[in-house]
Amino acid sequence: MAHEGLWQQLDRLDRQRTARRAKCQYLTDPQQYVITLLNTEYVVNLPDKQIFSVQSGPPPTPAEFLEQLCLLAYLINAQDLPLANKLVGPENLPSGQFFFRGLHSLPTERLEETFGKSPERLYQLAEQFDAKRCEFGDVSIELNILPRIPLTIVIWRSDEEFGARASILFDQTAASHLPLDALAAAVNLTVEALVKAAAESS
Repeated sequence: MAHEGLWQQLDRLDRQRTARRAKCQYLTDPQQYVITLLNTEYVVNLPDKQIFSVQSGPPPTPAEFLEQLCLLAYLINAQDLPLANKLVGPENLPSGQFFFRGLHSLPTERLEETFGKSPERLYQLAEQFDAKRCEFGDVSIELNILPRIPLTIVIWRSDEEFGARASILFDQTAASHLPLDALAAAVNLTVEALVKAAAESS
């Protein structure tokens, strides 16, 4: 079974407290958490250790490996903390300057390639991802990856002198809710979803 160790950790936790920490819903019959990842609602079913999307069914769609990782890690680690309302880059998260390198670098290049010539396309996707517009760069949005983890994406338009630039920013509390590997996976899922939605809308 994928992520067996994470399932075991989750199973040992108090269900109601976990739901409160993770800011999600817990149901008792059957025992399951209902939680939103990006703009999709998932059911984390404890008796049979299955996770599936309830918005694309019927039949329900099983969560992919990275989606499972993000949801399980979040349910285990999320803290009942208010947002700091202070944006930081990945290198400013605890141990981030060492982790977000090489293979773990965040996929800003994909955002630059997709939105650099016409950043306003990001605004066109905002409603689809329940995102709000921000005032950074040429175009920026804030969306929730998970209930306690907002993500801010900033795009600077390319021109004759400079290439496009993209930044991915976190609330300062982000690493309190997810280990860095799961946080990187969540960002990759987010960028992949935005790039796919942009392609489908063009």
